[in-house]
Amino acid sequence: MTRTFRALSALLSYPTGELQAAAPDLWNAFERENLVPATARRALDVLLEEIAAGDLYDLQERYVLLFDRTRSLSLHLFEHVHGESRDRGQAMIDLKAQYERHGLFISAAELPDYLPLFLEYLSTLPFDEARELLGQPAHILAGISQRLRQRKSPYEAVFRALGALASAAPDAAAVAAVLDEPDPDPADLAALDAAWEDAPVAFGPGAATSCKEGLIARIRAGRRPAPQVQA
Repeated sequence: MTRTFRALSALLSYPTGELQAAAPDLWNAFERENLVPATARRALDVLLEEIAAGDLYDLQERYVLLFDRTRSLSLHLFEHVHGESRDRGQAMIDLKAQYERHGLFISAAELPDYLPLFLEYLSTLPFDEARELLGQPAHILAGISQRLRQRKSPYEAVFRALGALASAAPDAAAVAAVLDEPDPDPADLAALDAAWEDAPVAFGPGAATSCKEGLIARIRAGRRPAPQVQA
């Protein structure tokens, strides 16, 4: 098991008291495996310190503003590729089956393309195989990384580390396509509604669901507890 991937998964999970208490274990995982380059590692230490010592309410509010309310920063990988098209459903099925072939079974409420879950899966694979798979969404990770860097967010360190661990550099044209997505200010509610309004979610025949309700459903379905990392 590659604990570095599990530690990165934990850092991208919704902040909780348990995650704060586990910060020393995450630090030890990075230290012992020494897989993350020094520059990215220093940035990860800054994020770890913020999570360990920060006010939990403030940490949770920041997380929600970044990853739950801003579609261009979504931690659901297929959101950046398929949006709400039918292709996304089949891609979900294929990815879930891939997890199960390697002994990772998820609940019906969990979305397979949720990045922390994908990183948990990578942690169970041989390191070289994990690096190769991580290279497939490298353009998505690079696009999110650039958006977080523009926001001066410490979470950019996680994506910088993932970029360094991937076996392949992202295709520049593919990164540009990701960056071409609308990127509204999370405080601009009208812009957020506009960014989500092309993807209404229906829960039954003829049902109509607002963008806000669809977003909440997506958040609740995708979120899972941070993985435990024992260094």
